[in-house]
Amino acid sequence: MKLNYFTKRFSTVGRWMAATVLCVSAMAFVWQGAFFSTNTAAMASPIVNSIAAADAGDGVQQKASKDAGRTKNFIRDTEEKVKETAKKNAAKVDRASDDGSFVERKAKKDAARIEKRAEEDSARTQKAVDNTKNAVERTVDNIKGAFSK
Repeated sequence: MKLNYFTKRFSTVGRWMAATVLCVSAMAFVWQGAFFSTNTAAMASPIVNSIAAADAGDGVQQKASKDAGRTKNFIRDTEEKVKETAKKNAAKVDRASDDGSFVERKAKKDAARIEKRAEEDSARTQKAVDNTKNAVERTVDNIKGAFSK
């Protein structure tokens, strides 16, 4: 019964401390003007903003293309490793049973199925990576178009 009493008290104190930290940090942000800036004289002109947006957009598009290429290479490597492992397992079963048993036939059929699924999964994942990269590039182009108007 005492443990429950102390646990309840610690829980209450913890909630009050979390609320206090949240309120103090919110006041610090407001006090520093991080969210409510009234100094509009220091704002840059729209032309500079559009140039900066275009440069940032090009950087984002290049990064998206480079990351997509890396991801696709990783997917292809994973596909090859899965195929290699399936072949190794089928070869181990083949060496273990020389008489062409049911287990050997099943292992070979399973290896073929695993290889086929690896190819399908790899193609599907690479297509998803391409779709994501294209979506990022379209979004960046739309943002650059909005800033250039």
